Parts: sequence; structure tokens; C-alpha cells
Amino acid sequence: MQTSRNPLRGRPRIGVPVRLSSSSDPDPRVAEANALFEYIVELLREGGGEPVLLGALEPDDGGLAAALASLDGVVLPGGGDLDPALYGELRGDVCYDISPAQDALDLAVARLAIDAGLPVFGICRGHQLLNVLYGGTLIQDMAPGTVAHREPAPVHGSGPWAWHEVAVRAGSRVAALYGGGSGAVNVKIASGHHQAVARVAGGLRVTAVAEDGTVEALEDPERWVSSVQWHPEAQELPAGERLAPFRAFVEVCRTRP
Repeated sequence: MQTSRNPLRGRPRIGVPVRLSSSSDPDPRVAEANALFEYIVELLREGGGEPVLLGALEPDDGGLAAALASLDGVVLPGGGDLDPALYGELRGDVCYDISPAQDALDLAVARLAIDAGLPVFGICRGHQLLNVLYGGTLIQDMAPGTVAHREPAPVHGSGPWAWHEVAVRAGSRVAALYGGGSGAVNVKIASGHHQAVARVAGGLRVTAVAEDGTVEALEDPERWVSSVQWHPEAQELPAGERLAPFRAFVEVCRTRP
């Protein structure tokens, strides 16, 4: 029987890189992302995990690698846009909250966690970051289409979200997080993004797609690395629906080899 390495009464230690932008930023999306970060931390704790906040460290001091060595998994949360230079493009005016420090922290955490064989779950920016890390590209600003992926007006904080359903691939890791087991599952999602995956990275496979073709979930078939474009932590969702995928991810971390 597999058991967690974590000595804290079976509560897996799950790392979450902190958000470095201030909620006092004049762009209200920054404060919204910071609030969503706090919801993720709360849901991991409520789901039976022990969240460990990972802050910015000097790249040569070894502190981040040492912190990752004590963890059982990692969640990569949402936030501002990635610098398009990371996927070989010039930055457009549509990008917001570009932070080289945040990019460096999130990418370092993701690389170290994957190299260490830790389960990794990316959410929104974390989904896009994993695609870029593996060699893919992003759409810097999505054109309006048949599916709304963000609220029609720049109203933030309490929403509203754009809501739509996605069909998640049977047998995928995301399907398992949502109780699908070996079958497919339909999930009503809280969507609020202006960027999306463009070219899917080699080494990743698509596990959920919106009706308009937007890539909504990815996974590495060789490792427990998975991501969703939507926000499972959105407060407007019923409490049980919010908690379920985080509780399931905690269990993945608890029972990893």
C-alpha cells in the first residue's frame, strides 16, 4: 500500500507559488487574481492538504529546491499574463500584469516539481504556463467567438464569470478530479480569461475542449501533470463542486509513490 511521505498526520504538503503583484494595482484583475489565490489555499486546506506558500528566492541559493524536496505536490494558480517573450513573441498592448519575477518563480517551481516527480495541477495562468514550459504558445488576446470565455464588461472582484460546459476526456486526470473515474464527465465551468493555448506543446495532450475549439485542459501522459483553463475555486460555484477537485488532488498527493 502506498503512503504519503508527509509526517503531519497524513496531510500532504502542497506547494503554491505566491502572487507577487499588489492588490492595490489600479487594474482590478490583479486584486481578483490575488483573491482567487487565497481561495485555492483555503480549498487545499479544507480538502485535507497542508498548503505551503513558496515565495521568490534568489535562483542560486538552493532554497526553492530545498522547499520542493519536502513537498508532496504543487498547484500553479492563476494571475497576470506570461511574458510573450517566453514563447517567442513580442508583447502586445493587450497583455497585463507582466512580471518577470512572477514568471521566474512559477516556472522554477513547475520545473523543479516535474523533475522531482511531484503531482502538478495548473489553474488558468498555471495551465498556460505549463503549455509554455513544455514548448507551446499562447493566443495573446482571444477574438470574440461562439463561446464567451470572459465577462462581457470589465467588471471584476465578485464576477460575473462567463459560464459554459466542457466535456472532459474519459480516463483523463481531470475527469478523475471531477469524479468521472474511467468515464467522461461534463463540467460547468467558471471562465474568465482573455488568453488561451495556441500551439499545444509536444509532450502534452488535450483532455478538454470548448465548443469553439479552445483548449480547456491538458495533461502529461507520462507524469501526473495536469491543468485546466477554468477556475474550479470560483466562489459562485456550489461549495461541494468547489471542494471536490481540490480534495481529489490532495488524495493524489497523499497516495503518490
